Amino acid sequence: MLDARQLEALAAVIEGGSFAAAAQTLSLTLAAVSLRIKSLEGTLGQRLLVRGKQMRATPAGQALLAHVRQLRLMEGELLAGLPGAQLDTQAPPRLQSLSVAVNADSLASWFLPGVAPALKRHGLLLDVVIDDQDHTHDALASGAVMGCVTTLARPMRGCVAEPLGVLRYRCVATPALVDSWGEALPHSLLRSPAVIFNRKDALNDAWLAQHFDVRQARYPRHFVPAVDAFEMALALGLGWGMVPEPVLARSGGALREVVPGRPVDVMLYWQHWAREPLAAQRLTEAIAQAARSGLLQPDGGRAGVSRGPGRGP
Repeated sequence: MLDARQLEALAAVIEGGSFAAAAQTLSLTLAAVSLRIKSLEGTLGQRLLVRGKQMRATPAGQALLAHVRQLRLMEGELLAGLPGAQLDTQAPPRLQSLSVAVNADSLASWFLPGVAPALKRHGLLLDVVIDDQDHTHDALASGAVMGCVTTLARPMRGCVAEPLGVLRYRCVATPALVDSWGEALPHSLLRSPAVIFNRKDALNDAWLAQHFDVRQARYPRHFVPAVDAFEMALALGLGWGMVPEPVLARSGGALREVVPGRPVDVMLYWQHWAREPLAAQRLTEAIAQAARSGLLQPDGGRAGVSRGPGRGP
């Protein structure tokens, strides 16, 4: 049997990023935290942490972190279900925290509005890690989250990959910019600045490659890594960029599609633990329902569905 105190010490170090932060969280001395980690590593016969300026877990440490988080959820459910466990009727209900990794566009468009009722109904708290949907699975692999919205269709070890649907992106700019380019695309476009979310964002390149067979293009770029500011930059005419279809619909004419009918479709999946505690199961059900309402469904006859690049924080 693994020692629960040693496991909590490991989780505290990984989550806090240092032995000092873990010692403060657990109300222990640095020496006590270090001893617990060394004892756990000795029991398992392998390193669990890579020590340095930035503390990080080894693959074995990542697996143990995921195990600890599953245990926390199951323990919370057990305590909530024990007869007489909550004798104080005036006490607030026990809330359970779930860590997930989601790309910014999904979070702001369909994810949060879709899961909010379930969070309130079941007393669930979200701990959201925002990253590009081509990279969110890294957080799941590291044990940092219990599930992620991702473009990765192949289930990761110990996980299930459930198809969610398609997030459709349109290439847009202000009407004045679109008119100034005329029909000399993509050459006139490549001389104009693009508005890009961050350096992981490959949607502009994907659009050029898919519709004009232009690859590894060089063009000036603004980087605006915040959803509201990104949309504002486009509306202010700073350049051209890729937005989810609903953003174009609600722009009220402030934005126009650069080439009508040429989207980039990104197929999304919900990767999560194969063995989920009840709280995580409820979130998974809510995410599936939210996706049915907020994303295009491949079986609904919408053409052009493909796995594509994504956008992060």
